[in-house]
Amino acid sequence: MNIRKNHAFTLVEIMIVIMIIGLLAAMAIPAFQKVRSNSQDKAVTNNLRQLAAAADQYYLETGNTTVNSSDLVGTNPTQKIIQTVANETYSAVLTKDTPVIASGIAGQRTISYSN
Repeated sequence: MNIRKNHAFTLVEIMIVIMIIGLLAAMAIPAFQKVRSNSQDKAVTNNLRQLAAAADQYYLETGNTTVNSSDLVGTNPTQKIIQTVANETYSAVLTKDTPVIASGIAGQRTISYSN
């Protein structure tokens, strides 16, 4: 008497496992996107803070009230190195007592920073 046992999964069991994986992914992906967005915003805010500090130093040293951001960013030891994190663009001209603005963060957000 030969008894043959199948050690395979049924279609219902496979469908249940796929459904559970789908539910887990549906919960995890939005949480990951939120964490990524917050991380990008913090990095951009830090860049804005550095630009604002460099502009303030420039205003004090030269007595001017406006400066091109290209004069503040570069490889010169007195300049800041700003690395974009989400394809954002920064204000081209900075004016004393106005916020520094980064726009187009991940194609959708704008952040401003003022001292």
